Amino acid sequence: MFRSLVENGPNNVRVTVNGQNVDLPDGQSVWSALALSGQRVTRKAALSGQDRSAYCAMGVCFECMVEIDGLPNQQACLIRATDGMEITTQNITETSQAEAAQ
Repeated sequence: MFRSLVENGPNNVRVTVNGQNVDLPDGQSVWSALALSGQRVTRKAALSGQDRSAYCAMGVCFECMVEIDGLPNQQACLIRATDGMEITTQNITETSQAEAAQ
């Protein structure tokens, strides 16, 4: 379980992670919001369907892809969380795409 080393203060933002409200200090990344909400998985691997999560936390590995405000494939570790942001983990796999096409 993660906890923030920065105390909540007057400049908090509230985001929604998979339908759950999360309050965090302004300036935190989307990945911080996910970690603080207990969400360990950011997406499913496209081919294998295996769980994926942030690995490098600096924008190199692309493992932390999430949907933000309806826009998929956003890097959670690089994007600053803003008030009212809706964050959803991605479940786009080869199988899910084939099922959606039917």
